[in-house]
Amino acid sequence: MKIFKNTVIVILCLLLIPVTAISTAAVKQRFADGPNFVFSGGPLEAGELYAGSEPDWSFVNDIPTIEMQLLEPPTSRIIWTVEHNSKLYVWSGYMGTTVGQLWKQWPLQAEEDGRALIRINGIRYERQLNRIQSGPELDGITQAITAKYPSRTTSEAVESGDVWLFEATPRD
Repeated sequence: MKIFKNTVIVILCLLLIPVTAISTAAVKQRFADGPNFVFSGGPLEAGELYAGSEPDWSFVNDIPTIEMQLLEPPTSRIIWTVEHNSKLYVWSGYMGTTVGQLWKQWPLQAEEDGRALIRINGIRYERQLNRIQSGPELDGITQAITAKYPSRTTSEAVESGDVWLFEATPRD
């Protein structure tokens, strides 16, 4: 009985090592300038703040991801993006699933307060995220998404709420 008890204690201690390491890394990243590929990060602080006329967003179609931070709460994440008709878009899939609703809180937060900061190639852009749920532009946006990413995003998925789509417009 004592051997069994000691074995269980050793196994639990060995399992505690990676759990502690992962938890520590996640907490540490929350205080960093931006996210990494695994964990959300803190506020986007480094980089020039863009000032000027609306940029030509077509360059985002050549980069895989961008960094995005909501102002409330001030956490950042790595996210997919696409340009369509000179407008910038971000989205979140799996919103119609229980796992997606638990795992992805930023779309709910963005719908409540869409103020965001986006960092692309070291330049920060102040944006307002405006949710799009329907409209004639959906077909073109979803085609741009599926052309760039291994995604099955469709207009129907956006309209049903399984995918939450946001246009990132200039913030006044």
